[in-house]
Amino acid sequence: MKLENLNIIIADDHPLFRNALRQALSSAFNNTQWFEADSAEALQQLMDKNAAPFDLIMLDLQMPGSHGYSTLIHLRSHYPDIPVVVISAHEDINTVSRAIHYGSSGFIPKSSSMETLAEALNAVLYGDIWLPAGTQIVPVSDDATDQMASRLSDLTPQQYKVLQMFAEGLLNKQIAYDFGVSEATIKAHATAIFRKLGVRNRTQAVIALQQLEMEKVNLS
Repeated sequence: MKLENLNIIIADDHPLFRNALRQALSSAFNNTQWFEADSAEALQQLMDKNAAPFDLIMLDLQMPGSHGYSTLIHLRSHYPDIPVVVISAHEDINTVSRAIHYGSSGFIPKSSSMETLAEALNAVLYGDIWLPAGTQIVPVSDDATDQMASRLSDLTPQQYKVLQMFAEGLLNKQIAYDFGVSEATIKAHATAIFRKLGVRNRTQAVIALQQLEMEKVNLS
């Protein structure tokens, strides 16, 4: 594969960081079209509305609305042909291992040089898994968090967006207005979300989503 004429998404909530990445990588990837998203919601809108066949997503795990690994899990479930590379300031082995376990094609610390970043993206675009030198992945236990991650992957994109809005504290009528649908439709989505997550109400659904926050997961 010739690494040019690509469509790459940079999903990070810091505009200066996105701009620096884009400028630094432009010389390494010729004629690449760069897309930017500053939140999990913006990323989903980009995926929904843009007809471009995306080649790669660079994802910050701590974007607003991402709830740790939840956006990564959602992307891998619904867009399995698009590789996702996690870029994070958290470089501990637990974070790296969870990211790979949930389907990331690579993990790039934000402290990496631009040369390392370009090397990593090249490797992933050619189908490899890229990790920092010397990284030893540890097994992820089959715990309640992992089970919830599996359930989360069953949500449709629209159900996932509704769940994110639940987490933001929005009422059904507010969500219905944003979606341009009736409250009954949102209630139907809520019922399906509760069933798939194995919970009874909005509060339990939000707590389930919060299980995937990075600081709340542990490895065996």
